[in-house]
Amino acid sequence: MVDALAVELLAEVLCASSAVLFTFIATFSRSPRAEAVVQNIIFFLLIAAAVVLWFLPSVGGELWGSDYIPRPLALFCIILAISARMNIKGENVSFGANPHSIGRMREEE
Repeated sequence: MVDALAVELLAEVLCASSAVLFTFIATFSRSPRAEAVVQNIIFFLLIAAAVVLWFLPSVGGELWGSDYIPRPLALFCIILAISARMNIKGENVSFGANPHSIGRMREEE
């Protein structure tokens, strides 16, 4: 049988590793190759974390004292994994006014 404590630890390590890499993605984006590699690593870490989190309640494990929270977190990991693969590179995705364009409009008036 699988040890629930080991599965809990694996879930925490996978989530923490992906969070650290996600935090430092701007540093890796200085090189397009490094950024692509880190995006793929984050993607696979998050998918692995989602699988482990989904499996965790089945082996009797808990996350932060709750046996309910791992499965919603697994779905959240999948959403983050998809967003980790997006490479928007400064593209305007909101198409709304931002503080810089508002300042320029005021200067022009």
